[in-house]
Amino acid sequence: QVQLVESGGGLVQPGGSLRLSCAASGSFFSIYTMAWYRQGPGKQRELVAQITSVGSTNYADSVKGRFTISRDNAKNTMYLQMNSLKPEDTAVYYCKGDWTNWGQGIQVTVSS
Repeated sequence: QVQLVESGGGLVQPGGSLRLSCAASGSFFSIYTMAWYRQGPGKQRELVAQITSVGSTNYADSVKGRFTISRDNAKNTMYLQMNSLKPEDTAVYYCKGDWTNWGQGIQVTVSS
């Protein structure tokens, strides 16, 4: 299976931007549908954005127009560009693909 490691999180002020990366090790990254999930304090884990092997995308209504998911199969990496961040975006963000384990997760905190 592909192993996944997230990076790029941290603390940002409301209205700011962050870009998360999910780096994969292993074989056949290009065939997987990949997704970003998040779990906020006291909340269930939810799907944020999804991208298929051919680049079709799907977004949660709460992030549509603010977040952009992308992938670079040559680098075995998936990205989540997050703009116009809000406090309610605060969560641990996870990457996952079909037929992969979860990444370990990375904290994103949006606070003034």
